[in-house]
Amino acid sequence: MLILIAGPYRSGTGDDPALMARNLERLEEAAWPIFRSGHVPMIGEWVALPVLRGAGGTSPTDPVASEILYPTAERLLRHCDAVLRLPGESTGADEDVRIARERGLPVYDRVEDIPGYSAA
Repeated sequence: MLILIAGPYRSGTGDDPALMARNLERLEEAAWPIFRSGHVPMIGEWVALPVLRGAGGTSPTDPVASEILYPTAERLLRHCDAVLRLPGESTGADEDVRIARERGLPVYDRVEDIPGYSAA
C-alpha cells in the first residue's frame, strides 16, 4: 500500500522553522516501519515543500503556501491506499483523515495496526 503519514507539521509551532523541522522528523520516524512492513510511506511535505520552492516560496508561511500545501495532500490521497494519523493537533491531518474516510480508505492510528506490520 501507499500510506500517507498525516500529523502535525506547522500546527503548534508558532511558525518556528526548528519546530516545523522537528515535526517533519516525527512524521518521518514512521516511514521506516511502514516500509519495513512492505508498504510505501508518503508524507505530503516531501512533495509540497519542493513545489513551494519552485513557486518562489521560501517557507510554509508564504502566501503561496496555501495554494500548495493542503492541495498537495488532497492530490496525493487520490493515489494513496491508507492513512496513518499520528497524534497531535493538526487541521491538515484532520482534513486528510476526513478525505480518506470519505473515499473509503483505511485510517490507522498506530503503525502497529498497519497490515503486515513487522517490529523487526
